[in-house]
Amino acid sequence: MALRRCWRLTGVLSRLPVPRGSSSPVGRLAVSCFVDTYRGCKKTEFHLRRFSSEGRNTDVSYAQLKQLLADGKTVVVDVREPWELREYGFIPGSVNVPLGQVNTALQLAPEEFKENYDGEMPRQTDNIVFMCLAGVRSKTALNTAVSLGFTDVQHYPGGWQDWAEQEQLK
Repeated sequence: MALRRCWRLTGVLSRLPVPRGSSSPVGRLAVSCFVDTYRGCKKTEFHLRRFSSEGRNTDVSYAQLKQLLADGKTVVVDVREPWELREYGFIPGSVNVPLGQVNTALQLAPEEFKENYDGEMPRQTDNIVFMCLAGVRSKTALNTAVSLGFTDVQHYPGGWQDWAEQEQLK
C-alpha cells in the first residue's frame, strides 16, 4: 500500500515546477519512501532530494584573484615545481606545493605543513585558489583537494602566464 503511494508521488514529482532561483531544470529528483510500522503505528514519510550534474563554477579570473588577495581571505597555492618559480616568478603571498605533493601536503599537521612549505596550512573550510603555469595542473590539484574534503576550492585557469601578462611582468 505504502509502496503504491510512493509510486504515485513519484509521478507527480516529475511534473513539479522548478523552484525560483534555479538556473535551469537540469538534474533529477529522487524520492525516498519510508513506512514506520513499529508498534502498530502506520506513518509514511517521503523525502525529496535534488541531484544535479551542474557543478559550481571553480574558475577565478585575474580581477577576482586580485580582489581575493587584497581582502586577505584566500590561500593561493602554486602547484608548479620550485625551479619554475625561480625561472618565471611567483604571486606574492602564494604557497608553493608542487602538484606531486598536494595530496600528502593537505593531510599534514599544520606545524609540519608550515615547516615543509613555509606557509600556513589551509583548513578544509578556507577559500583556496590553486594556480600553475597555464591552468592544467591547478585543475588537477583542485580535484585532489575536493576529494580530501576541502569545500571552498577554486583555480586560476590563466595561471602564471596570464598573471604575468596582466601585471606586465617580463
